[in-house]
Amino acid sequence: MHPLEKDTDNRKGRRLPLPAGPETAVYCRARDYEADTLIPLHHHPDRHQLVYAETGVLVVRAGMGRWVVPSTRAIWMPAGTGHQVHCIGQVQMRSLYVTPAAMRQPPAGPSAVSVTPLLAALIRAAASVQQPYVEDSRDGRVMRLILDEMQTLPVLPLHLPEPKDARLRMIGRQLERHPDDASTLHDWAQRLQVDVKTIQRLCTRELGMTFGQWRQQARLLRALERLAVGEKVIDVALALGYESPSAFTTMFKRRFGLTPSQFFR
Repeated sequence: MHPLEKDTDNRKGRRLPLPAGPETAVYCRARDYEADTLIPLHHHPDRHQLVYAETGVLVVRAGMGRWVVPSTRAIWMPAGTGHQVHCIGQVQMRSLYVTPAAMRQPPAGPSAVSVTPLLAALIRAAASVQQPYVEDSRDGRVMRLILDEMQTLPVLPLHLPEPKDARLRMIGRQLERHPDDASTLHDWAQRLQVDVKTIQRLCTRELGMTFGQWRQQARLLRALERLAVGEKVIDVALALGYESPSAFTTMFKRRFGLTPSQFFR
């Protein structure tokens, strides 16, 4: 990993600098990581970053959220945003670093995005572009086209919000460790010694979703991690507490608009 500079606050972690050189609008870095590599909390203060998983799966934590980014998808990380990356399986990571002035209307916060076949091809081409590139050249035109493609990236529902409330955080830790846990709202209310309506209000206020939606999203994101490394649908469905593979597939398609086989095709 490239050198780490001075520590910053705990929310941003360490500052990771780009290589010294001219201020080109776009810079691409290609890195391959072994399975289970953890890239610690860090940030890039002067550039936005698009982290693209050409192969493998990335689990990214930033602020009060967690994203699962399967291969051929990406995560947008605004400049200065602290984030941590966990590589599930072997990962071929291709990162685009973009100066804020080069983006007209970038997404305001971290978000998982779909990558078009054109943008994927452009990212592969950008990885071999030598810095600095000449604007009026083939390399310069590749980079300008990348900027055009990045303006219209569709946001994907691959985000799991993380609550601040200690009681919800306890539930969240359990859902992360045991996504098949079938405990009801009433069960959790008894354990936490609160009213059911208290948990409902907290979920709405802190997560923007119901308890059931939160648990379902936690299960589906864990399913993405396991499917992306080659596990069978039937094994994933039963391990996550679904009654049958068909029930799991129905829920998956309702959330992502595609069946698991279509999603990973």
